[in-house]
Order: sequence, then structure tokens, then C-alpha cells
Amino acid sequence: MAAKKPATPNVSADELLNHYREMLLIRRFEEKAGQLYGMGLIGGFCHLYIGQEAVVVGLEAAAKEGDKRITSYRDHGHMLACGMDPKGVMAELTGREGGYSRGKGGSMHMFSKEKHFYGGHGIVAAQVPLGAGLAFADKYNGNDNVTFIYFGDGAANQGQVYETYNMAELWQLPAVFVIENNQYAMGTSTQRSTKSPSYFARGQAYGIAGEEVDGMDVLAVKAAGEKAVAHCRAGKGPYILEVKTYRYRGHSMSDPAKYRTREEVQKMRDERDPIEQIRDMLLTGKHASEDELKAVDKEIKAIVNEAAEFSKESPEPHVDELWTDIYASEDV
Repeated sequence: MAAKKPATPNVSADELLNHYREMLLIRRFEEKAGQLYGMGLIGGFCHLYIGQEAVVVGLEAAAKEGDKRITSYRDHGHMLACGMDPKGVMAELTGREGGYSRGKGGSMHMFSKEKHFYGGHGIVAAQVPLGAGLAFADKYNGNDNVTFIYFGDGAANQGQVYETYNMAELWQLPAVFVIENNQYAMGTSTQRSTKSPSYFARGQAYGIAGEEVDGMDVLAVKAAGEKAVAHCRAGKGPYILEVKTYRYRGHSMSDPAKYRTREEVQKMRDERDPIEQIRDMLLTGKHASEDELKAVDKEIKAIVNEAAEFSKESPEPHVDELWTDIYASEDV
């Protein structure tokens, strides 16, 4: 059953403005990344998060310091939402020394111990059992931290997901499984890839509670995230959130997305855009003026442009970097 949309915003005006700012940062960052890719400054795979911003922003609003997150290759938005430096993220996209993986990981392989971000993984669904390992560590250490394990509707059909479900419930791990259902597993629609009416309901076979959430509504995501996190922190085991969202761009920058119509995408943009929804709420509720929102947009563009310049000016990795980060250091 889909989570009901809150009758009134469950956030203050300042929080609402912050959600707007965070989603706008992801949107503008991804647009710039697309431009740099087109200019040949970003190589390899590059999966943009445009359209799905409300998912990570809403869930990060439900997180606390110490909580962990791990995701797939569509990961730039998750990094920005948890507070990673846009300059370091963009520099990694361009393969430069100033990137989070010092230019060796690229778009799909970035990490931050400081922000408890554990990737960025290129293998479909591989992050799911790894996320269970992170949750097990917290369970073992006896703290109340939660791990957010993000994966897509395509990955939700992988066998290792269900092995992980079984183990997570058996061991009562504090894991929030977040299925980012953007309607397409690469180029295959969910209607063509599964007969299941929902993905979260599959967890019932293992005794895992869950629900479907409107992923285009940041407040609905935040409310569902708070419920899931409370479930985990109370020692009740894992929780599944199937977040119904939509990506505006292709699966990756090399995907022309001919498996859907332009009209379908435009309809979602016009009627369901997560950023426009919050913008309208801020204006109609008189929480912010047009000039104030324009100032926010100007600030975000400056941050993104600074990140882009840094990603161009940062030097390429020295050849000696081939021999670093192979083994764990003794102080880890």
C-alpha cells in the first residue's frame, strides 16, 4: 500500500527550503556532469540521477550521524545528499587527483569514510549483501546506527538480494532496503520484467515489513524514511521501502532511451517534478519569495561551476597511484 501523503508538511519552512536547495544541487550538478561528458571530459559510464532527487534527499533527512549508505552506479546524488564535497565528486568524474578516489574510481566507484558512504558499485545488486555486512557491523558493535541499502527495480530481480533478505531478517539487521523503482531496468520496463504487483511485498516471504512510497514527493519519502529508521533502531530488524520514482535521462549517457516516448517523460516533468513541487509549496505557503529562490539557484550554480572548474584544473593522477589503495593500512 502506498504511503499516504501528509496532510500538512511535516517540516519547518527552513527544512523545506533546505530540501529544495539539496535537490537543486543534485539537479544542477548532474546537468553539468552531462555537459562535461558531452565535451569528452568524463569518460566511461556515467549514470545521471535527474528526476530522482527526492529519494535521497528525503531519506537523508531521516538519517543521523553514524548511519551508513551504499548504492549502485547511479550514485552522484547519494554522495551530494550525504554531504560529500561537489568538487571532489566532480573531479573523480573527470579522473583527476582531486577526486574522492584520487581519479582511479570514476563515476561508479567513490567512497567517503567521513560521510559513511560506501560506494558506488558497478555490478548490479552487488552492494546489497555488502550493505548487510555494514548493518551487521553495527549490530555486532551494539549501537543504534542504520544502513541504507539502495538498489533499483532491475537489481531487485537478482538472487543475491533475496539471500540478503533472508540473512537480514534472520539476524535482525538494522538495514533499510531502498528499492529505487524508476520504472525501467536499463531499457526494460517493470511491466515487462516482472509479474509481481510490487517489489517491497516480496519481503513478506522472509517476514520483512515494508511499504510503497511516492518517490517524487520528498516529504512522503522523509515520512516513510522516519518510520523505517524507527523500526530498525527499535531492534525490529530490516525494513523495505519501494520508492516509486522516475529518471528523465537515459540509463546512462550512452543510452538514447528509445524504449519510451518523449511525451511520457515530459508528462512526468510537467506533472510530478519533485523540485517544482517543493518550489510551489514554498511560494504558495509564502515561505520564500521568487527573488529568494532565484538567489538559491544562483548560489547552487556557483557551487557547481566551481566544482566543474576544479575538475578541469586538478592534475591527472601520477603513475605511482597505481600502487596505492591496494591493501589496508595498519592504522585502519
